[in-house]
Amino acid sequence: MRAARLIKMVLLLQSRPAMTAAELARELEVSERTVTRDAQALSEAGVPVYADRGRAGGYRLVGGYRTRLTGLDRGEAEALFLSGVPGALREMGLQDAASAARLKVSAALLPSLRDASRTAAQRFHLDAPDWFREPRTPELLPSVAEAVWDDRRITARYRRGEEEVARELEPYGLVLKAGGWYLCARVVGPGSFRVYRVDRFSAVDAGAGKRFERDGDFDLPAFWEERAAQFARSVLRAEVVVRLSEEGLRRLPHAVGPVPARAALEAVGAAAGRDGSGWVTVTLPVESEEVAHTQLTALGPEVEVLAPEALRARFARDAERLAALYRP
Repeated sequence: MRAARLIKMVLLLQSRPAMTAAELARELEVSERTVTRDAQALSEAGVPVYADRGRAGGYRLVGGYRTRLTGLDRGEAEALFLSGVPGALREMGLQDAASAARLKVSAALLPSLRDASRTAAQRFHLDAPDWFREPRTPELLPSVAEAVWDDRRITARYRRGEEEVARELEPYGLVLKAGGWYLCARVVGPGSFRVYRVDRFSAVDAGAGKRFERDGDFDLPAFWEERAAQFARSVLRAEVVVRLSEEGLRRLPHAVGPVPARAALEAVGAAAGRDGSGWVTVTLPVESEEVAHTQLTALGPEVEVLAPEALRARFARDAERLAALYRP
């Protein structure tokens, strides 16, 4: 523990011109008294740590000292590639590895480049969760992430509707989509790849899991793109026929989502003829009439439902109620 802290202290001082005892204490998560003792121990070990006294004083390395203890281990190197997603790193329990990796990289850079990480962070930031949604970290995510990194099989219990099923899985990859975590895994036995929502796992055991040999042809981004598109299409089990104004056409993807909107508009073609009022009639794939009612309500007077008749009658009743509410 102390040896790792001393190394980190040297790397911190190597990456910056000087640091106060308070700054070092904050970075190392120790007291300032411990920083003083550690600095003395480094000095006695031959590391040229120099202490400037006074209010503006601090610690620095003298004589152009450079440590060679900057090599990344595998875990740190892998975490470094995710360092642009700080929230995801924190949720997977990898923030310490990423912090150590960034520090080692910073210590190895030329002095003129050591502020690169800070300047980049000031210019680009990824905020993965969706708007108006409180992000919740699945309790078992760190265990799943550890198994993914280690290529280790897991035995998991998964809530599927009202029942709970047990699966032995080879966890290939994790995907963060709109604030939700998904595991892409191969089921041991059938050998098929499936997607699981991590927050639906009720138990995960990786303690006795054997390592598995990864399929070298598996491409996580391509697999996710294909499955996400399949899922978006699979939930569209019904159809409604609607007339849309020009404004309704523009707002349709925001109301029902890009996949059903694109399917509806591609079916009528780019040069769809407008009626005498300038409106376009399309057949729109939807999840259900109930969902369609909620989604199309957002378009207000820019949409007219033509079929099915039950949905049209429901919108007619809504219109009557609205007229009664706003009648002078």
